[in-house]
Amino acid sequence: MKRLWCLCLLLPLGAACAQAIDNAFVRATRAATTCASGKTPGCIDRIIVVLAATEIHVGSAQRSLTRGELAVFGPGDSYTVNGSDFIEVVIKPDHPASSAPGEMIAAEKNTVLFDANDFFVFEEKLSPGDTRARHSHSQRVVIQLNRTTLRQWPDNKPELIMEIMPDAIGFSAPVIHVVENIGAMPLRGVIIEFKPGRAGRNR
Repeated sequence: MKRLWCLCLLLPLGAACAQAIDNAFVRATRAATTCASGKTPGCIDRIIVVLAATEIHVGSAQRSLTRGELAVFGPGDSYTVNGSDFIEVVIKPDHPASSAPGEMIAAEKNTVLFDANDFFVFEEKLSPGDTRARHSHSQRVVIQLNRTTLRQWPDNKPELIMEIMPDAIGFSAPVIHVVENIGAMPLRGVIIEFKPGRAGRNR
């Protein structure tokens, strides 16, 4: 069963409270690391998504990231995060194979940032007034960066209006839909999507 909770006490003063995720696929936490050491059991594939200026240290190397940027870590990697607002997403190595939508249709106008055997990471983008043609997604982590409004037409379901909140973390079911940005701001988010039929490293 998926468990959701708030980490408000860990956030800087004035920051919005965001939910974290702990399910069969991922563990995601905001403003806290649970898998910074690559020697910790179960800590293999990890993604840090930055919500405010953050420094990440890997050994003697340092990398400065700004909002919306990310760092991906694999087996044996260890890191230290020096920042007050970020999200750590841990891919569970024994996660099940992702459920597939009825069709696999690539989403246009997005940018792939990282591609692994069982998941990929992309920046979701859609300008105000723009429409993304019918496309599909499998199960995925969604981290939104801007406030805007979307009109969606899911296959075999009624039209849907969705208010997008910045810094929200969610885990979404497979879908096939058409999306229009009817808000004033561009849609911008970081999406970690599981490849259908591919289980984790330890399955």
